[in-house]
Amino acid sequence: MSDIIKLLPDAVANQIAAGEVIQRPASAIKELLENAVDAGATQIDLVLKDSGKALIQVIDNGSGMSVTDARMSFERHATSKIRQAIDLFSIKTMGFRGEALASIAAIAQVELKTKRKEDETGTRILIDGSSFISQLPVTTTTGSNISVKNIFFNVPARRNFLKSDQAEYRHILDEFYRVSLIHPNIVFHFYHNDKEVFHLYSGNLKQRIVALFGNAFNERLLAVNQQTDSVSIEGYIVKAEFSRKTRGEQYFFVNKRFIKHPYLHHAIENAFLELLPKDSFPSYFLNITIDPTEIDVNIHPTKTEVNFQNTKLVYAVIHAAVRKAIGQYNLSPRLDFDTAGTEGIDFGDISRQGRPVTPPGISVDHTFNPFGNMAAAGFTQNNTPANSEKGNWRILYEDHLPPTMSIPMQHDPDENPAAPNDNFVHQKRIQLQQSYILTVVKSGILLIDQHLAHYRVLYEIYLKQLERNQAGSQQELFPHTLQLGASDAELLVALTDELAILGFRFEAMNQRTFVINGIPDGLKSDPIQLIESILENYKRNLHDLQLDKKVNLARVMAVNAAIKTGQALADQEMSHLIDQLFACHTPEVAPDGRKIFIIISLNELLTKFK
Repeated sequence: MSDIIKLLPDAVANQIAAGEVIQRPASAIKELLENAVDAGATQIDLVLKDSGKALIQVIDNGSGMSVTDARMSFERHATSKIRQAIDLFSIKTMGFRGEALASIAAIAQVELKTKRKEDETGTRILIDGSSFISQLPVTTTTGSNISVKNIFFNVPARRNFLKSDQAEYRHILDEFYRVSLIHPNIVFHFYHNDKEVFHLYSGNLKQRIVALFGNAFNERLLAVNQQTDSVSIEGYIVKAEFSRKTRGEQYFFVNKRFIKHPYLHHAIENAFLELLPKDSFPSYFLNITIDPTEIDVNIHPTKTEVNFQNTKLVYAVIHAAVRKAIGQYNLSPRLDFDTAGTEGIDFGDISRQGRPVTPPGISVDHTFNPFGNMAAAGFTQNNTPANSEKGNWRILYEDHLPPTMSIPMQHDPDENPAAPNDNFVHQKRIQLQQSYILTVVKSGILLIDQHLAHYRVLYEIYLKQLERNQAGSQQELFPHTLQLGASDAELLVALTDELAILGFRFEAMNQRTFVINGIPDGLKSDPIQLIESILENYKRNLHDLQLDKKVNLARVMAVNAAIKTGQALADQEMSHLIDQLFACHTPEVAPDGRKIFIIISLNELLTKFK
């Protein structure tokens, strides 16, 4: 038998390597921007067409390359950053693996024009899918100008896996934010389809945050600065009262390299403990400065994961730094933390000296009856149909009710919708811990999770509305202004048609600011918080579950608008919710698979008393 193991051709090997480094246009943009930063550029221009699928162009005024270096830069594992293996543990630059340009050239048509300051002319290189075309002298400015056209043109299977232009553009924005945010000294211009998206001037970190995320952040930021012998933390956190329902503004950098680190993120969450509203997330922009020998940045091809030699120490320093910033703000919330000093501030006014002391008073309600009506009104029937059928609920009672209990008769809601059958009204339901609805059935006790029940009801309503393209909307007397990050703003625009079907009416004031003029009928939630929650859960479902667009949106709308655990319900409200639940196609489980109700049998109860 002849030998069967062969060396792969360079073109095939480069395409395989490209699969690790370049997953989408955003991956190529990240590598090219980081190369420009490493070249010492003070201005970087990013030009895109069709979300990077047709063109990615990065122009910088950095150091440029010689004729030989320009040609060598497209060879695999060719780099100026390291010389031996030990150098991997003292990396101070962004790109260092020597794979980026080779991987990009393997799956695209690439043109590079570059020149050093000391050279009279530059060089121009053309590469077509790993095939070297030409290298010729050219007149160009100092720095580098690289164009990447028709990405994945020679790997159609990979190109078919690219998402829509809107989805790819959101990934590009994420990468642009991560690079431009931590380098506020560099001027960035960003153009997409011949329109300017960003024009970022040189400044400090706070100015860059405001430029990227909006003027509202100017008053939301708290400075963080903690210096130790081994690690330093600098940057900003966002005040707890301005926390968002989305995770968008969460940025960790190590030596100005963006990273993802759940353990260190927990340090932030723990520092904000008991300060954040429920289901809200802290926002932060923090850079960790540490000796490069104390970290390993070579554990992932995208270099977004790092290992620390002493992670617990970094955790403790971050936690202490954030707590310190929060504490200083709580002590003096009106002081501008950017103020150079506190000279001239008189703290005498805060003293209690000379103020009268008033003893606390006690008032007693002698008419209070702890066994009175414990059900509080306030449940809102969000988009619930007035003519929901009671068929499934009726069957459940027929199967389980004792013979002496009357079955509620179905009635035509159009005849007398305000006066349901008396037998149905008088059937007693009990709310446990303002979270569960308890009622009696023939075989025992029926216990329903009120949040999951309403989640199922609203999910089927919203999904039906999306499928039928019909829903009601109520005009807002006072429109709400919603400001989002660029990535979330793009997602909101992409969901405009579906949100309009559900009843949302909004118009764009600019690329990241929207005015909400209408909301779904019967909706009582804060529309700004609701939309932020919708976007956050939509992104999570899209990434984790790969849900259909309409199913995803129906789920996130329902889970955010549903009755919450801990909300008191009146007897009639519990009755109406039960009716709606058992009129659903799938009343047993919530859309996320959790069980909505259980039946505790008489036999189970009897065993508890033995």
